[in-house]
Amino acid sequence: MKSHKILLLSVSAGAGHVRASEALDACAKENFKNIETLHLDVMDYVPATFRKLYVDSYLKLVQHFPSLWGAVYKVTTKANPDDLFQKVRRAAERLNMRALSKAIENFKPDAIICTHFLPAELLMHKINKGDFNTPVWVQITDFDLHRMWVMPHMAGYFTANEEVKFRLEHHNIASHNIHVTGIPVMPAFVAAKAMNKADACTALGLNTQHPVLLLMGGGAGMGRLDDVAAELLEQDKNFQLIVLAGRNKNTLDSLQQLAIRYPGRLFPQGFTNHVEKLMICADLVITKPGGLTTSECLALGLPIIVHAPIPGQEEHNADYLMEQGAALKAIDAIGLAYRVRELMAHPEQLTVMHQKAAALGKPDAAKNVLNTVIAALG
Repeated sequence: MKSHKILLLSVSAGAGHVRASEALDACAKENFKNIETLHLDVMDYVPATFRKLYVDSYLKLVQHFPSLWGAVYKVTTKANPDDLFQKVRRAAERLNMRALSKAIENFKPDAIICTHFLPAELLMHKINKGDFNTPVWVQITDFDLHRMWVMPHMAGYFTANEEVKFRLEHHNIASHNIHVTGIPVMPAFVAAKAMNKADACTALGLNTQHPVLLLMGGGAGMGRLDDVAAELLEQDKNFQLIVLAGRNKNTLDSLQQLAIRYPGRLFPQGFTNHVEKLMICADLVITKPGGLTTSECLALGLPIIVHAPIPGQEEHNADYLMEQGAALKAIDAIGLAYRVRELMAHPEQLTVMHQKAAALGKPDAAKNVLNTVIAALG
């Protein structure tokens, strides 16, 4: 079987783009002996000033000024790519990408998959000039399409759903170049589908006879995780609550103190590389609706209560999940407590949401993306 070298390019402006590339990398190493992959974060190859401007500005906007980010999102998705501002922006980006271009030349890939529009845009310019003939593929990492993902001369696109494909077609991307694969998730989420839920619960000290909720992420719309957990636990004595505090030690300490008041009900967790082991225990996930996080939930057939979505892409992700019946939305901690209470009182609704989520899940997205790229290489 012919071997191929595939380069994966992400941008660490938010974790989702990087995680999508990591999922493709892990899938290739686990399932494709004829593929050599290399994953590069574009931000490791740009000057520090550009990285600070590009990444820090984005993170500051979405964390502290989400409404402003929402306005920026709307303006930029409607912008004409031939506007002077867009041309100047692309020129500035190209000036900061020389080290990345060198890294690409050194690896000599047979194909490139971009999980962020920035490297795809850079390579589009090189293709336009006739300086580059390696096929470039684009993996869109949300359930909606922003105009900046759309560019000519790409070998193909991978989308989360049929609507994103339809929107690409509206922008004159040929239908046969668009593949509805889903968003890649790590192989661990595929393997987790075969895990025994009771064994996973027992390993965490959970009671298999009571529902399990998993709370992930904070956000201005919800408040502190320990406060949210306290409000939820006051509502009902039936369910158990896992709270993922990540690397926030202060939050973890507060949750551990709170757990003393609710023995056998609250299970605080710090940072983990195996979130799938927590998800497999859950009957319901409460999370921000990032494209990768929600794809991981759907891969395991988990219903979601979305909270504090970032205006723009996360709001559109939330809309999609709710339209499909796989999610509810809570605008604040009180709304969250109400929705949890209602779902616990009406488990049949939770069952329907499970079924809807499972129908949307695409756990084999990474494998399908790689198979498509390999088939095109011949």
